[in-house]
Amino acid sequence: MTKLSAVAAVAALALAGCGSSDSGGSDGGGKPAASKDVCKTAKGDGPKIGLAYDVGGRGDQSFNDSAYVGLKKAVDEFDATCIEGEASDGEAESAREDRLRNFAENGATAIIGVGFAYSESVNKVAPDFPDVHFGVIDGFDPDKDANDNVAYLGFAEEQGSYLVGVAAAEKSKSGTIGFVGGVHNDLIKKFEAGYTAGAKAAKPGIKVEVSYIQESDLKGFGDPAGGKAAATGEFDKGADVVYHAAGGSGSGVFDAAVEAGDGKWAIGVDSDQYLTATKTQQPHILTSMLKRVDTATYDFIKSVDGGKPLTSYQTYDLKADGVGYSTSGGFVDDISSDIDGYKAKIISGEIKVPTVPGK
Repeated sequence: MTKLSAVAAVAALALAGCGSSDSGGSDGGGKPAASKDVCKTAKGDGPKIGLAYDVGGRGDQSFNDSAYVGLKKAVDEFDATCIEGEASDGEAESAREDRLRNFAENGATAIIGVGFAYSESVNKVAPDFPDVHFGVIDGFDPDKDANDNVAYLGFAEEQGSYLVGVAAAEKSKSGTIGFVGGVHNDLIKKFEAGYTAGAKAAKPGIKVEVSYIQESDLKGFGDPAGGKAAATGEFDKGADVVYHAAGGSGSGVFDAAVEAGDGKWAIGVDSDQYLTATKTQQPHILTSMLKRVDTATYDFIKSVDGGKPLTSYQTYDLKADGVGYSTSGGFVDDISSDIDGYKAKIISGEIKVPTVPGK
């Protein structure tokens, strides 16, 4: 992992993987998330972990589920116990603060907020509990004066998106592909920038249609109908592969691919979404961009258990196995060597992936 400066990391302003399904989930690397609630059964004498989910909670088949898999691995490995809490849609900032304080007051020594929206509340609560260590997935320091008991756990989403951009371009027969973002903000634009760059590297003349469900309203991450409408518009313009970075809205993108017919593909995000898609959707899910929230969650807990807690900005990139692409379904098996070739060049530094569209 590499540390980022505070200025660079403040760009993390939104959450790609926010959803609201009640079913299983994935660890982001090909394994279904466990349905058993580990926090109700763990009885170890190791560290006590508090995991604060964002809206949708466990069962979103994406971001929150991946955090749970990292939690479960840590509980099993470190003989830990844990407590969980979940944000509600539109809740006050004070509710997030109360959730974190409740964890700390009930003995949690490692507390993780899943999603950028916990950045402000962690900033308020952490100084009151100097012996408790806090981590924020996709977090940023609101006042650029980080507490020494807080870690901001970010990802090189643009790198993973570059790889699925290569896959989209190489699989496209029409010469047009699409991108659907949940909300038009700096973090989601990283996905767009990487995807477009990868596609154009693999096929310079390819056309990329871009749509965003919402300009600033976070409801863009929980609007399957909006995702379907955006993707349908791109398929109608000739796209035959559409990648979404839209959280729960992505199910609508998958439905649009199904309705567009044979030869039309969708690309998932955050976890291996082929594993949690319906049987009707699965034949249309080319691959998924993996964002290893489970890795970041586990690593943070491991650092606290080992007495050397992570602090400040941490980035999980291709080199750290923080991002990647899935192969479930076998649809990219014939081009995986090409994709892996680009991956090696990114890791070596030969390819610099942009984080801003058009750069």
